[in-house]
Amino acid sequence: MNDDGFRTPLARPAKRLLALAFCTLLPAALPSPSIAQPWPERPITAVVPLAAGNAIDVVGRIVLDQMSRQLDRPIVVENRVGAGGTIGAATVAKATPDGYTILVHSSSIAIAPSLYSKLPYDTTGDLAAVIPFGIQPSVLVTTPKKGFKTVADLVAAAKEKPGALNYASAGSGSTSHLAALRMLAGAGLQMHHVPYRGPIDAITGLLAGEIDIYFLPLSAALPHLKEGTLTALAVSTSRRVAALPDVPTTLEAGLPDSAYEFWIGLFVPSKTPPGVIERLYREAQTALRLPEIQEKLRTVGMEPMPLDREQFGRRLRAEIDDVGKLVKAAGIPPVN
Repeated sequence: MNDDGFRTPLARPAKRLLALAFCTLLPAALPSPSIAQPWPERPITAVVPLAAGNAIDVVGRIVLDQMSRQLDRPIVVENRVGAGGTIGAATVAKATPDGYTILVHSSSIAIAPSLYSKLPYDTTGDLAAVIPFGIQPSVLVTTPKKGFKTVADLVAAAKEKPGALNYASAGSGSTSHLAALRMLAGAGLQMHHVPYRGPIDAITGLLAGEIDIYFLPLSAALPHLKEGTLTALAVSTSRRVAALPDVPTTLEAGLPDSAYEFWIGLFVPSKTPPGVIERLYREAQTALRLPEIQEKLRTVGMEPMPLDREQFGRRLRAEIDDVGKLVKAAGIPPVN
């Protein structure tokens, strides 16, 4: 008997059962190893939806290389090309949302919902916008032999003979096409659209005199502007470009609602843990603030685009709606 009047041998089994139950419950109370693991612990795959050497690829590698050094983990760029960038975007949208598969894309991601009748992903539902890397301005260019020195000259000629002038694009629904459509709508002009298979063919047609005007990416335009083979009439951005300080924006040239900006940025699967998204945002922001990274981006025609995560997400949603209206008004048929 013990002091409570119970026999000690009968109490010992109960104590053993209680201890066993405690040991069984203990692991559940401790942090799970998977939860406690820091991120990143292994290499990260960055999907670029276009071929190597494209502007998205070049800009992405500049920023990601610096982020890799900061994170002390490899970031492996994987080019998943096809279907206007939608194959690469779908790869990331359907990837495991653990921060180890990320996407570098452009404003083309906001165009795809209007151009494709059936996307294999929901742009804003399956993907989360993290941070923009910057803007690559487009320059409204012509050749000296066309005789246009200002936007006013172009507008006067277009109004004198509606539909007589033409403009090139790198393809129906491309950035150059939408930039021209926005300009024409702002000026109330009519011009004939000549879509080419890509920017190189469009530049060739412009220099050959087949085309009157073309919205050319800044990095591709600068060599021709220096040589004098092309004339810059305006830039498509909402503010002037550092590389062309004397060239007005289309807004300054008197064309309302004509700004159109091509940007490049970082995305992840929407269900990626908030802490991982925040870490990616901070590391990219740190990289973008470095003078050496800013200089590298300037050499490829990029301008800063200082937006936080929430602002970038709102901009993406607004552009999807805005481009949808523009595509519908222009009568561009969706791709099945």
